[in-house]
Amino acid sequence: MGAGATGMSVARDPAASILPLSLEGVRYVAGGAALLSDISIRIEAGRRLMVMGANGAGKSLFLRICHGLIEPTAGRRRWASGEARASAQAMVFQRPVVLRRSVAANLEYPLALKRLPRSERRYLVACTLDRFGLTPLADRPARLLSGGEQQRLALARAWSMRPQVLFLDEPSSALDPSATRIIEEMVAQFSDEGMTIVMTTHDLGQARRLAQDVAFLHRGRLIEHRSAAEFFAGPETLEARAFLAGDLIW
Repeated sequence: MGAGATGMSVARDPAASILPLSLEGVRYVAGGAALLSDISIRIEAGRRLMVMGANGAGKSLFLRICHGLIEPTAGRRRWASGEARASAQAMVFQRPVVLRRSVAANLEYPLALKRLPRSERRYLVACTLDRFGLTPLADRPARLLSGGEQQRLALARAWSMRPQVLFLDEPSSALDPSATRIIEEMVAQFSDEGMTIVMTTHDLGQARRLAQDVAFLHRGRLIEHRSAAEFFAGPETLEARAFLAGDLIW
């Protein structure tokens, strides 16, 4: 990846921070079934939180409630600032969302929505393309990119908006090891620049490489929330121990 925009930082005035984010007794019910129950967690600024658990544990739903795409049935989501500005948070999905236009135009579109002057938008787009090694792809239709390239574009687009917190829903689950490494490097760089990361993953190796904190979900309940060092050294629950051992849990 290029280094042309390495001086562009996501650091913000702490007084303007929307974090920490708290979920307080959050419950979500759909079709008569409780998909999340009694979730209480505080997500601190500047950390990398990996959300883990078996398929169906509620990881993606947890992320969408944090981001505000879904409202909880009960309980509440509370930002330190009261209510988060849309520009202060972003989310990248497992299947990246790209527009029917060029790579460069995909990057420029959200900047245009912020009503930035055209000259500033073009500068930011050029910096972002260079920073993430996308300059050779700038004029290519985004939907013709490989899966790894599309995900890199989605992450670069989120980064260009300078969010305080970035939610990532298994961003490398469908990628090969080479593309996964690039995505992990980008996530680590975002974190180093001060961005808070909340990311779901089913990949234990990835969680060990990236996590500073771990939230472990089981059957819609948060049963562990600890530092990554503590979690991987010795989970407190039988379910988490079984998960780390590679056993099937449901």
